[in-house]
Amino acid sequence: MTAEPRNATPISEELGDFTTTKRVVPLTLLAAVIGVLSAYLALGLLKAISLFTNLFFFQRVSLENASPAQHHLGYAVVLVPVVGALLIGLLARYGSEKIRGHGIPEAIEAILVRGSRVEPRVALLKPLSSAISIGSGGPFGAEGPIIMTGGAFGSLIAQCFELTSAERKTLLVAGAAAGMSATFDAPLAAALLAVELLLFEWKPRSMIPVSVASVVAASVRPYLLGVGPIFPVPSLAAAEVHPTWSLVLGSVACGLAAGAMSGLLTRGVYFFEDAFLKLPIHWMWWPAIGGLTIGIGGLIEPRAMGVGYDTIEALLHGELLGKALLVLMVVKATIWVVSLGSGTSGGVLAPLLIMGASLGGLEAHVLPDMGRGFWPLVSMAAILGGTMRSPFTGIVFALELTHAWSMVIPLLLAVPMAHAFTVLVLKRSILTEKVSRRGFHLSREYATDPLEILFVREVMRTDSDALARSVAAFGEGAGAAAGKMPVAHPGEPLRTAVYRMAQTARTRLPVVAGREPTGVVGEITLEDMLAARVRHLEEEQRRERVLLRKVPFPRSFARRAR
Repeated sequence: MTAEPRNATPISEELGDFTTTKRVVPLTLLAAVIGVLSAYLALGLLKAISLFTNLFFFQRVSLENASPAQHHLGYAVVLVPVVGALLIGLLARYGSEKIRGHGIPEAIEAILVRGSRVEPRVALLKPLSSAISIGSGGPFGAEGPIIMTGGAFGSLIAQCFELTSAERKTLLVAGAAAGMSATFDAPLAAALLAVELLLFEWKPRSMIPVSVASVVAASVRPYLLGVGPIFPVPSLAAAEVHPTWSLVLGSVACGLAAGAMSGLLTRGVYFFEDAFLKLPIHWMWWPAIGGLTIGIGGLIEPRAMGVGYDTIEALLHGELLGKALLVLMVVKATIWVVSLGSGTSGGVLAPLLIMGASLGGLEAHVLPDMGRGFWPLVSMAAILGGTMRSPFTGIVFALELTHAWSMVIPLLLAVPMAHAFTVLVLKRSILTEKVSRRGFHLSREYATDPLEILFVREVMRTDSDALARSVAAFGEGAGAAAGKMPVAHPGEPLRTAVYRMAQTARTRLPVVAGREPTGVVGEITLEDMLAARVRHLEEEQRRERVLLRKVPFPRSFARRAR
């Protein structure tokens, strides 16, 4: 940053590292309330899934946990997911089409397009449809629906107060993070997911309320769902993992394999989505076709149906080996991409964990022996980070699910490798592709705006023509109106000047020295703002060798070369 000239106007004392105001206090209090509510919503959704699982597969009314893999329906199990899918199609057509999908893209769309406003009926129908979908054998997780449901209730609470769109977004995301935190007892991963996928910013005004909501939900969870890691792996939690070349190379290979699988899964989902679009029937019937695929897959491998938390635990404890791993991975992947492409309702995190852990179990046969569950854990985190393009969430989520904190090094190698693979191979992730297909674009990269770090004095025009225009323009506002005339100051960031131009519909502003408009020192225009962008582009694109520009060789070497 260039130093302030001695005779220049000092930078405004209002400038600081952050733009957060005291509005963050009431937002944080509302976020805490949303955190409590989201914990109860998570409990309700999990109990609803258990209820429908018992109804569909065991014909009993019970809220106890049950797995579709333990059913005794025989070949009739093929019809169960079809019935559930038909119910979802009816709910979507006559209730709200927004309940289709796996939750996170719908939350992103509500933030980007609808001013963070979610309809009340979506808040009710989304968890109901997801419970039916998963309870009837759908190979989905509860996290996507609870993220959407928690976000929906956060949005509804926000709509009861006089808030800006940005503040509604914060409370929507707070509800989403709190729902995930309560479901998985992973408050840090939930907050990171909010940052990497939903907030589209890194500011205290949003990070503080979201973090508080996540922690509050995690604090309420023990009274509702119990304590401890969801998938405890004592052997890994007690292990000491030291960096070795075999560990490094194995983690890199594991990450690249996970990245390749992430790419295949993403392409698979949208291949079948395109295929369903070509069918000459109403979209209400598409989930039933996906349900038939689930039923057939359930005949081959019953553990591929349902949310599969018990299957994840078995994979991390090394209870599945060889052919069983391959069959589970292939069947789960197949029914997941087909049913998700059909437009049914359900989450993506749990299926990715199962497929990733299965892949890691297969890789354990060729990678260095690091103990049971080691490579399944590394691979499932890598699949998550690569498919969702959220590497830090993938790393921290795996650690919080298992409490195997010694796994930081292999995870920090494998997950970025998977992320690198998918970033280079695919333009968009499984989440943003759906948003893009609806006609919107969003960037997942965050950087400092060059308009924020350059000042008006660095790009303003001070030639005689510019000064003459500014003096004339400033003179038009002489008298009582002079103090209200929009001007720029040398010590202001360019972003402030741009905002002032936007607010006043002007493309050029006089630049005046001091806090009072007493002396015109230059002019700034929209064209001058491009100077900051040009500098940024030059930093991004210009390549040069700073050191060793010319390597000196002895003259004898030069003569020999000739």
